[in-house]
Amino acid sequence: MAVPMKTTNGNRKLILDVDTGIDDALALAYLASFNNIEILGVIGTYGNVAADTAVYNTAYVLERLGFRNVPVLRGSTRPSWAASFIPDAGCAQFHGTDGLGGFGPAVGSPAVACVSDSGETDIWKSDSAPYVSDSAESDIQSTTNTVYASDSGESDIPGTLSTTYVSDSGESDTRVRRGLISVGGYDVHDPHANPAADSFSLSFTTCDGAAHSPALPEGVRFIVDMVRKYGSDVTVVATGPLTDVDAALTAAPEIASKLRLVMMGGMLTQEGNCWDTTAETNIIQDPEAADRVFHSGADVTMVGLDVTHQCLLGSDATVQWRQAASQSQDGDVRTFLADIADFSIAANFAADPRLFAAGMPLHDPLAAAVAVDPSLVECLDLPMKVETETGDFHGTRGRTIGDPAGLIDPSAPRVHVALTVDHDRFITDFTWRIAQLAGD
Repeated sequence: MAVPMKTTNGNRKLILDVDTGIDDALALAYLASFNNIEILGVIGTYGNVAADTAVYNTAYVLERLGFRNVPVLRGSTRPSWAASFIPDAGCAQFHGTDGLGGFGPAVGSPAVACVSDSGETDIWKSDSAPYVSDSAESDIQSTTNTVYASDSGESDIPGTLSTTYVSDSGESDTRVRRGLISVGGYDVHDPHANPAADSFSLSFTTCDGAAHSPALPEGVRFIVDMVRKYGSDVTVVATGPLTDVDAALTAAPEIASKLRLVMMGGMLTQEGNCWDTTAETNIIQDPEAADRVFHSGADVTMVGLDVTHQCLLGSDATVQWRQAASQSQDGDVRTFLADIADFSIAANFAADPRLFAAGMPLHDPLAAAVAVDPSLVECLDLPMKVETETGDFHGTRGRTIGDPAGLIDPSAPRVHVALTVDHDRFITDFTWRIAQLAGD
């Protein structure tokens, strides 16, 4: 069982690291229903959408929920193994090309202002001031030094010459990458890479600027500073790739013993949701980062497909939300949440009527709920690894599985792997809380 959260002031302090698509937005709405939760900040990273879109969507959703003072920070724009990232068509299928089923903000919405931590006007953020790290620059080091050059001589496609990662065990994992671009977790030349419509222009015009900077993203610096300040009194809830968490641990290894992480991703007992059925979407985006996080010694709870596929939200819930909205003058936010949920319900059913006849899986909301109430799930504490290669004696890239080396080493870090969930209790509470939300 995951260890219950404790805070010194009675409020649960959370940092959210999101790639805001539909279920991320629903997770934000769920947390907004609690009066004993303090959201210190929300980090928008790549994943379901490009990083700038995630920041933009996050600021918009928080605005709709009335959380205008929560800082929205920019996280990583690409996986640790790639020079650039392009959103995948599979994510667009389930979240829409805007990440919010076509119900997101129009470009230029007054709800957000277009600024970046560097002063460049290439990303969307809330009106809050840019985040300034409390840490001395000498204390937090950039994880890699990258040089951008194309193998083909093309000047519009960035790439890394080489990147070397060092694990906690002292083993080095050197991956040479030249002009490598991630399409939803796959090399752009992989036959399974499937870019979303217009994603090339989106990625290269708005996401590459941060990749050229040697400085850590402001979201990564925020994680480091908050964990240093609050220790285990703050929980990081990651509902996208683990690139930001990995970068924070690499930059400040001493925070590993204090870091409490609840992550949505992976699976242990069932098939995955990627093309080969052995990987889960958030993990396949950056398997190297996830593997390093699993071995970091941080307190990690993995909320994977084993439990999220048991938590299905049907249209009966969205009918309740619409009815509640119709009875109140401030019910627009519930109508918005019903709209995006109905989009996801239909998309999941179209993709797999066998699994999702009862509704959409509440992936990210369940992770958020476990951060609030760990008793929702029963966990197996197991040393875990992520396969980073595909081939003989390697398994399949992105697979999350028990680490045989850890099984014979009693000192190896353990991950709290959620295997069962009180799904009826969670779905009932989730549906009720959204219905009770105040409006815009």
